[in-house]
Amino acid sequence: MSRRTADTLRILAADMVQKANSGHPGLPMGMADCAAVLWTEYLVHDPEHPEWPGRDRFVLSGGHGSALLYSLLHLSGYDMSMEELQSFRQWGSKTPGHPECDIEGIETTTGPLGQGLANAVGMALAGRLSAARWNTEEYPLFGEHYVYCFCGDGDMMEGLSHEAASLAGHLGLGKLICFYDSNRITIDGSTDLTFSDDPVRRFEAYHWHVQKIDGHDQEAVREALNNAREEHRRPSMIITRTDIAFGSPNKAGTAAAHGAPLGEEELRMTKKALGFPEDKYFYIPPEVKESFSAYGKTLRKKYREWNSRFGRWKKAYPEQYRAYSEQCGKQFPEALEATLMQNLSGNANSTRAHSGNILQQLAKYVPGLIGGSSDLAASDKTALKASAEVSRNDFSGRNIHYGVREFSMGAVMNGIALYGNGFIPFGGTFLVFSDYMRSAIRLAAIMRRQVIFVFSHDSIFVGEDGPTHQPVEQLMSLRLIPNLQVIRPADEQETAKAWLQALRYRQGPTALILTRQKCPEPYRGKRKGFAHFDRGAYIVTDSGNSPELILAASGSELSLCLEAAGSLKQDGLDIRVISVPSLETFLRQDREYRDEVIPPGDAKVVCVEAGSTLGWGQLTRNPALFIGVEGFGRSAPYTVLAEKFGFTAETLVHKIKNWLAKEGK
Repeated sequence: MSRRTADTLRILAADMVQKANSGHPGLPMGMADCAAVLWTEYLVHDPEHPEWPGRDRFVLSGGHGSALLYSLLHLSGYDMSMEELQSFRQWGSKTPGHPECDIEGIETTTGPLGQGLANAVGMALAGRLSAARWNTEEYPLFGEHYVYCFCGDGDMMEGLSHEAASLAGHLGLGKLICFYDSNRITIDGSTDLTFSDDPVRRFEAYHWHVQKIDGHDQEAVREALNNAREEHRRPSMIITRTDIAFGSPNKAGTAAAHGAPLGEEELRMTKKALGFPEDKYFYIPPEVKESFSAYGKTLRKKYREWNSRFGRWKKAYPEQYRAYSEQCGKQFPEALEATLMQNLSGNANSTRAHSGNILQQLAKYVPGLIGGSSDLAASDKTALKASAEVSRNDFSGRNIHYGVREFSMGAVMNGIALYGNGFIPFGGTFLVFSDYMRSAIRLAAIMRRQVIFVFSHDSIFVGEDGPTHQPVEQLMSLRLIPNLQVIRPADEQETAKAWLQALRYRQGPTALILTRQKCPEPYRGKRKGFAHFDRGAYIVTDSGNSPELILAASGSELSLCLEAAGSLKQDGLDIRVISVPSLETFLRQDREYRDEVIPPGDAKVVCVEAGSTLGWGQLTRNPALFIGVEGFGRSAPYTVLAEKFGFTAETLVHKIKNWLAKEGK
């Protein structure tokens, strides 16, 4: 029966790709045996309750094999109709080329190789964190599930898989079970061209439990799964030797089946070889439907049993249930903002230091905040002082040490956010290293997950470490990512507002951009438009008349603009200073508000930011001067760099006066 199920999955995937004339039949056909055993005998889930916290998670890291996952969802009874399978890769379908997590039954968006594996590590970690918070000896409800992941040769080549696997082994994530589809084929041909690793020794060195089997021997698959499920102290890697496009008479085991349809004639021959009607498309044998239906009844029973235990736990431990509910709902006290703003120090400091202090306060009221750093906690100030460290022996803490693994940190945080239970992961590193994790940031934005990226050392004012560590283009490049909220605060008050805005933003991730150097409190008086901070830009000071000159800046450069404005006012100019903590947020505001902040017309605008100025031109159509850094930095104390690169109030005034003279003012 399970062989017939596997062959059905093979044919469905091949039919989907053939009809679309696009896609990847090889992986689904090769991994169909493992999928059939897992999805009809082991995987615990309930299509009627797809968000059930007690479910197992399944991640298809090689997202190009999406036809396999869609077929499994259809057969299991999810909201995945036959019409959707027949609309594979078409506009508006639930069957895009790579799986997307907003589709029922799909846990994460995959495609860029390695990231699904790292997401699975994050999910397994979140399970352990949940168990440590809410499980009791009598009611082990949370984190008792497994996280299963299918990954392949391409995942193993990506450096991210090394980072994620190393972290998973270090933490001893025993509920993580991965199948490595070792079919020895990539797009360019045999893996002999590029890949001669010994995966057994590799994963044993990472402290994984490793088995090697024939991936088409279903009894071997069952035995390996049973062994893996009995291993509680180490993650498991089941290395399955498979043939890509298994079942195809002429294309099995060849690169031709990786990313192209089999072709009508080969598809017909494959159906004949597997005992399927040659002239029927999307054919599902009745006995296969019945097999999935029977297993579904078992799954619904498991859901009811778990839900019953959950109800008893809820009554027996009302305080734990209250904490669980508040975290899952991401509920914050109504007075959180007032409390936070009233307890600021009022002292001049770096915004990274302000952020660290603010984070300590937020952690008291937001239990879902779970954080870490890529070996830079002392620099990016992300450690929660009142909380313990997460380790393989204790998952009750809230500080995760990711090690020097920026990309893995980003992808694992995505997995934690995808897991649910109200976790809001944050992670810190230097802004320049956002390049290392950019693909994970982008996927967080595509998936619209609430992940907070804390980037300190935000400009050339990093200083002596030099251009390798001094970001120039990174800030503006992050603003290009849709759904990513980028905030660069200028002082303590703005940093507090930035954190609050990150907690409220549920439509995607947030990047907080923070300074290394101390920043003066740029304006101790009343800020005219501070209530509009969350609109991306607001008026700090104003002459009271229609402005002739508007100075706009983000971050540490705001204090320069305020100082320069004081000098320029002596020339009789009506000057307005605006803070632009989130440029892209401001550009999304309605025209009325934007024109209120920057009146269109003859008022001249000066934009100041210690980074690439590309993109600031969208701020206004008024005559404008852009002052930034268009090349790389240099190694020197930051005060020297400020002088040499022209970021002093005196130099700023000089540049503005020269420009105004040329503009005829």
